[in-house]
Amino acid sequence: MSFVSGLILGLSLIIAIGAQNIWVLSQSMAGANRLVIALVCILCDASLIVIGVYSASELQEWIPEFVPWFTWAGIALLLYLAFGSALRAYNGSSAMHTTQTVTTDWRKTAFTALAISLLNPHVYLDTVLLLGGVGALQPNPTLFAIGACAGSIVWFVSLVSFSPKLKRLLSSTFRWRVFDTVISILLCIVALQLFTFT
Repeated sequence: MSFVSGLILGLSLIIAIGAQNIWVLSQSMAGANRLVIALVCILCDASLIVIGVYSASELQEWIPEFVPWFTWAGIALLLYLAFGSALRAYNGSSAMHTTQTVTTDWRKTAFTALAISLLNPHVYLDTVLLLGGVGALQPNPTLFAIGACAGSIVWFVSLVSFSPKLKRLLSSTFRWRVFDTVISILLCIVALQLFTFT
């Protein structure tokens, strides 16, 4: 029962973290580092979930003090990524054939994935505090944490696995420009939501 609860709650919270999912999907379609993206996101989530489950009471005391710093850093990162998407949409530089990929150093991809995963204050409030608080009250906290981590694995593996099919739908310049425009708008909306959160 604890495993199922962790799986369901973990999936619902991870799916709701919009900026991370938007970035993962867009980068998975445009780049060749899908495995790196999935691994970094899964490891970040799993680490925060385990820390939250076993340190819920201590974290509830000091994490709120750091939330404003994470919020402003997250806003800056989201606006930077939104600007990049808007620039690609304006220049029409993202279009590619189905078999073509954009080569990016895996370390740069890993660093960006790490930043967008950890600079979102909702990650700490939802994944660490909420999941951790619920997990600490479970009959078997370890099974709850495993279930929540399994939810992260299922979601990110599905997201990066689905991206090649979506990429084929966006094989024209016009469609890619529309996609980049939508991504830029969504990232700006998330940044605005974070701003109202401060």
